[in-house]
Amino acid sequence: MKTLVACLLLLASLPLVNQAQSAKRAEIREIQLSGSGYELGLQHGKVLKKEIAELVAKMKANTTRVLGKEANQVINEFIQYAQFTDAIKQYTPDLYEEVKGIADGSEQALNDIMVFNLLDEFWVYQDNLANHHCSGVGVPASNGNPAYIAQNMDIESYTDGYQILIRLSKTPTRPEQFILTHPGCIALAGMNETGVGACMNTLMQLKASSKGLPVAFIVRRILASTDKKDLLNFIQTVPHASGQNYIIGIKDEVYDFEASANKVVRFDPKNANGTIYHTNHPLVNDDVKDWFKKPSLAPEKSNSHIRLASVQNRVMRSPIVNDGLIKEALRAKDDKNNPVCRAPKNGGFTFVSMIMTLTGTPFLQVTAGPPDESEYKRAEFSNRAMSAKNR
Repeated sequence: MKTLVACLLLLASLPLVNQAQSAKRAEIREIQLSGSGYELGLQHGKVLKKEIAELVAKMKANTTRVLGKEANQVINEFIQYAQFTDAIKQYTPDLYEEVKGIADGSEQALNDIMVFNLLDEFWVYQDNLANHHCSGVGVPASNGNPAYIAQNMDIESYTDGYQILIRLSKTPTRPEQFILTHPGCIALAGMNETGVGACMNTLMQLKASSKGLPVAFIVRRILASTDKKDLLNFIQTVPHASGQNYIIGIKDEVYDFEASANKVVRFDPKNANGTIYHTNHPLVNDDVKDWFKKPSLAPEKSNSHIRLASVQNRVMRSPIVNDGLIKEALRAKDDKNNPVCRAPKNGGFTFVSMIMTLTGTPFLQVTAGPPDESEYKRAEFSNRAMSAKNR
């Protein structure tokens, strides 16, 4: 009798296992856009008009809930603070026009769309440490193994379901690009067909400037680059609006820069395997805000420190770091209260997880949502697809 009961219980559990397996998230939505400047933005706005309207409403509801203040008032006050237009027009004039195009194409107010494209700057304006939980890794090419940069991009939970992979078509002056974002935003992270990629981590503790170039615009400028010298000069000399860590991959090499309003400092832990890793506290840049100088506000066991240790322990000592080990690091929940991989909650979640292979024929692996709930989708550039088709 006991054996029969045990068998029945086992059989009853099988549908639950299958149901859990079938609960995996769908692959990230991919759209293709072309052109540049205003026309590119107009196309973006029209194609994603419905989703942009939904996200604007969600963003405002979230802003009111978090700050306890009417969202339109907050946005108006932020726009008065945000004197970024001159820097945007100086360094990335086509991207300013692109944002205007998104607003017109989606029939949304320019200020609302601009807030979408000033994500880090809006967080800095609020000075809210709860708004950043990204974890990133960089691995140089070594002994025949390719270079990678990878990241869990963690943002507010209201964006769940709106993950977008934009395939931006090549032009005579711009490489084909994969841009990870949500509707209405020009970029969160990405890579191009020549093996250049960028991942970011907010560093709220570093000094900011209301007149620097915002993060999203810096990212798109990086993704449009094919020249190593030009790219490295740009990231180290452009005035930065927000405290930010940039993990940049250039073919076989990886670089890490902590940028603040007054300085840019390269982080290189000089590991034997060349790996770099970062979360959301500065490691080498001392251009910090006054409040962060207080020992009580710079705890060594903060969420950011715990996540950094989790990633570091997996990649620092391994002689070979491949995409399998990186996936393990990005799916980690060593500390259930401070996981690298974050499930959707009121405060935020892992919006996308991305692994960029940069050496040889570059390609992207990406999830829509936390990587423990998703399988990585492989996306290849058009030149790779055309080569395979012609074989």
